[in-house]
Amino acid sequence: MREASRTTRQRIADRLREEPTVASALANEFEVRTATALDHVEHISQSLEPTDETLLVAPPTCEDCGFDEFDDLVNRPARCPECKSEAVAEPSFVIE
Repeated sequence: MREASRTTRQRIADRLREEPTVASALANEFEVRTATALDHVEHISQSLEPTDETLLVAPPTCEDCGFDEFDDLVNRPARCPECKSEAVAEPSFVIE
């Protein structure tokens, strides 16, 4: 299928099959807002349910203390609940 005929969601899914990627990188690459990229990732996850593929999520992680037990694994929190640092890495996504 030609690249121009594929939807943004299909192209994002293809990208996630290549390597782990954060939402902000997807947003930049596909010229959408980060929230829109996350919406696409959520829909891609749902569409994978009847297949043998799985969307894996590496949770956000505090770069200062290493905390990674955030309640919301998809969204990047503003700060770490443990050390209050704002240096929190985005979650990354990959399809395997």
